[in-house]
Amino acid sequence: MAFNLTILGTGSATPVLTRNPTAHFFQIGQDGYLIDCGEGTQNQLLRYKLRTTRLKYIFITHLHGDHYFGLIGLISTLNMHRRTEDLWVFGPKGLAEIITIQLKYSDAWLNFKLHFIETDTEKSYQLYENEQVMVTTIPLVHRVPCCGFLFREKPQKHKIIKETMPKDLTIEQIKLLKEGEDVLNEDGSVKYLNAEFTKPSGKTRSYAFCSDTLFHEPIIEIVKNVDLLYHEATFLDELINRATQTNHSTAKQAGEVAKRAKVGKLIIGHFSSRYKELDLLLEEAKAVFPNTVLAEEGMNIEF
Repeated sequence: MAFNLTILGTGSATPVLTRNPTAHFFQIGQDGYLIDCGEGTQNQLLRYKLRTTRLKYIFITHLHGDHYFGLIGLISTLNMHRRTEDLWVFGPKGLAEIITIQLKYSDAWLNFKLHFIETDTEKSYQLYENEQVMVTTIPLVHRVPCCGFLFREKPQKHKIIKETMPKDLTIEQIKLLKEGEDVLNEDGSVKYLNAEFTKPSGKTRSYAFCSDTLFHEPIIEIVKNVDLLYHEATFLDELINRATQTNHSTAKQAGEVAKRAKVGKLIIGHFSSRYKELDLLLEEAKAVFPNTVLAEEGMNIEF
């Protein structure tokens, strides 16, 4: 099953020609998950040939414009393309009202059903699950209610070892083996031992998205041991006072979160427009957590 992340935007609030506002497109299996939707996100989806027909879920961290101003435009375009499939939008209190009032006063009638699920940004809890993934909130500390999102793959079914599979297995027995169960005789004895005919599907994967936030220690426990962590790094540590005043993080602090959480890999982004070159931000984070990369627009990570 695909676990594929594409970075669409790496900038912060002030526009920069070379950086778009925050947005990540995360493909899990055949389903698309959009995380934040800054202005111009739909253009980025086009640029990197990402199919909006696969888009089923949108997660908005908070109501600062660089994280959601592209949402109404994207919804409108989906409607013009005659979408009929339901769309789920997760976000803080107020988002449903904002989008609904824009649709109302533009006299827009959607061809599809829009589901709004309000997030509680004060606690970490399971927000959503389907057959593929569980999504948990990550409370963040910012100037407005804000939370990140942790995506954990659900354990997949066992894989049948075709070379050892008995020829007389029924469909129901195959299903039992895939679920990790033994096949039993009528008297309760084991007919087919699961361990002999299947193999585990492998390690489950995880991705954590931490957008705008002050350095916040409770994040560390929530994202512990994730395969991939995105954490904002708006400033260099020499501007830590500015970061604190604006409820943002430095590259060094992002590295500290990754190090203490023992994550597999760190991506830093949401760069201040004051930085024309980003090498110093990368160096600062890598000094604390070596397996760090800069978010780059169009970057694709499959894991």
